[in-house]
Amino acid sequence: MTPVSKLLLAAFAVLTLGAASPAGPHTQQFPIWPGAAPGGEHATAKEEVIERRKSPDALRDRIVRGVVTPTLVVFRPDRPNGAAILMAPGGGYAWVVMDKEGYEAAELFAARGVTVFVMSYRLPHEGWAAGPDVALQDSQRALRLIRGRAAEFGIDPRRLGVMGFSAGGHVAGELTLAWDKRVYVPVDATDTLSARPDFSVLMYPVGTMKPPFAHARSRKSLLGGSPSAQQLAAYSLEDQARPDAPPVLIVHAADDDSVPVENALALFDALRAKKVPAELHVFEEGGHGFGLRFAVGKPVAAWPEITLKWMERKGFMSAAR
Repeated sequence: MTPVSKLLLAAFAVLTLGAASPAGPHTQQFPIWPGAAPGGEHATAKEEVIERRKSPDALRDRIVRGVVTPTLVVFRPDRPNGAAILMAPGGGYAWVVMDKEGYEAAELFAARGVTVFVMSYRLPHEGWAAGPDVALQDSQRALRLIRGRAAEFGIDPRRLGVMGFSAGGHVAGELTLAWDKRVYVPVDATDTLSARPDFSVLMYPVGTMKPPFAHARSRKSLLGGSPSAQQLAAYSLEDQARPDAPPVLIVHAADDDSVPVENALALFDALRAKKVPAELHVFEEGGHGFGLRFAVGKPVAAWPEITLKWMERKGFMSAAR
């Protein structure tokens, strides 16, 4: 059994018992914005946390709807190695999946020395002034905030990456490729810092907004029911590839029937064309949304080890002990 598999089983033992993750001594929580999030004068969002598990002995499965106060939950390792990840869970831009595509992975990476910041972010169809850029506002501000507090968390501000799952992969991809897009008015000195991640890990990402491979729910939530060709291009990750993007790792399953693997293939080809250091792993089986819990017993369960080794090889974390 690999070290990651052992950590995964231990984390699941805690989560199955119904621990209110995050609740341990190594976690803390704080808002991304110093006051109200920008552009909320006409927002319709009403924040609520919904538990989706069917029985008390099942794994926790919470989602956040109607995010009003974007938040970072910090998972601090016993032995920090200086690396850090801003993590964006998925949810089709309709909600944010906190346990399955956030806290579980955060626990695993923190156990390997990486400080992880799981982000809840605002959703674009709820009346925020920034519209489809509202999650980019939150992710830019979050990365700048982490970078500004690097000494407090014992991390290297030059080894700060982003990881996103599904629609959260689109959030992470937008930050990876549009970190310098001006999407909000600076509010304090933190906003003078760079929002460019040093590396990017995109897990079965929503990439394209164009038919026939776009994820319909994400596209509708992001761009509405009748987006223009210009909007489709502006928010398709493959059309935003740029030569100064950070190194990118993409993981996908060939049998994903929700977000087709062509999302990953198109982005990988676009990054290579711009000579961005990019690596792609496509597994034959895994489906969509495997995260950790649905990867157990399948080849796709290797993705955390692949990611850690890639981070190590690229110089973003020390060798695993």
